[in-house]
Amino acid sequence: MQQAFWIDEQFDREHATGGPSRYAGEVRSRIGEFADAWGDFAPVTFAVVAWRLATGLEPGYVRRHPRIVSAACSRSAWDGSLTCDVTLVSPWPAQLTWSRQWDRDRGWRDWPQLFGQYVGPSEQDLTRSPHLRASLLVQAPVRLDDLPPAPEGPEAEVEQSAHRAVAVLVRELNELLNPIVDQLETDIPADS
Repeated sequence: MQQAFWIDEQFDREHATGGPSRYAGEVRSRIGEFADAWGDFAPVTFAVVAWRLATGLEPGYVRRHPRIVSAACSRSAWDGSLTCDVTLVSPWPAQLTWSRQWDRDRGWRDWPQLFGQYVGPSEQDLTRSPHLRASLLVQAPVRLDDLPPAPEGPEAEVEQSAHRAVAVLVRELNELLNPIVDQLETDIPADS
């Protein structure tokens, strides 16, 4: 089974400066971004910031499958729950592959890949041929059951709570997305 997300603990430890974890250092250096979460009875705001910092590092503390183009977690404006928006690279829809009459010999291209990672076409690519990049947008609620409570303030164990929140989000998002990634990777229609 393909993992949609995983935490790269080894890279995190090996590239830490002044501490045991590169991600913990990032959390500490950007502690002000958690200000709206201190003491919140719901762990959502804290988890959203922890996820954004973990995925925003280059390379990310949380790594993602090559088919995942973006993954954001946010607090729902409707009820304060945790939701995710994940964009995945997809093959062209069957309606476009059954017949290529729509192509009209224009040389349509799919997603370019660079070292196995899907990327947007370069400016040069766009001047040479048209591109049709299919993607799927997954928008879903994320369970809160195991998220750690938001720390009371910046003096609390923020780094440990951030690590725990990210680990829970990785697990929950993998439960949601792994079957989709697996199906996309098989290249076999689901009803076969």
